[in-house]
Amino acid sequence: MKTHLLLGANLGDRPYTLLRAVDFISERVGRVVQQSGLYETAPWGVTDQPAYLNQVLAVETTLLPKEVLEHTQAIEQELGRVRLEKWGARVIDIDILFYDQLMLHTNTLTIPHPFLHQRRFTLVPLAEIAPDFVHPVLGKTTTELLGDCEDEGEVTRFI
Repeated sequence: MKTHLLLGANLGDRPYTLLRAVDFISERVGRVVQQSGLYETAPWGVTDQPAYLNQVLAVETTLLPKEVLEHTQAIEQELGRVRLEKWGARVIDIDILFYDQLMLHTNTLTIPHPFLHQRRFTLVPLAEIAPDFVHPVLGKTTTELLGDCEDEGEVTRFI
């Protein structure tokens, strides 16, 4: 199965943290088959914090969605993530955007990610690697979602 993951970091050595996260995901979640560039992005939700670096990965995995979540949360913790404030500053954040065309809603996991279509910092790197991927709920491609997105947050190519 192919899952798309969003990585974000705005504390510490952001490029190094994302690099380490990609290595851990390769080892524990599955083969990284595509990765976007790094994008520096304005904070979303809680705006009084440093800018983020964001990246989207496409990962071939044999894990179930719940297992992907468990592994990515363990990676976050290993890299120093402490959950203090929703949408607050963080060393690392790893979100599951899509898991093939699966639609899932549990107490701990919603796929597709419920806010991805509202966030330029997600859509810009996602459109780089999966412009024609069709959102299983909204029925639009990533490119169409980006064109419709009303978020005005700045997203700038970093690397």
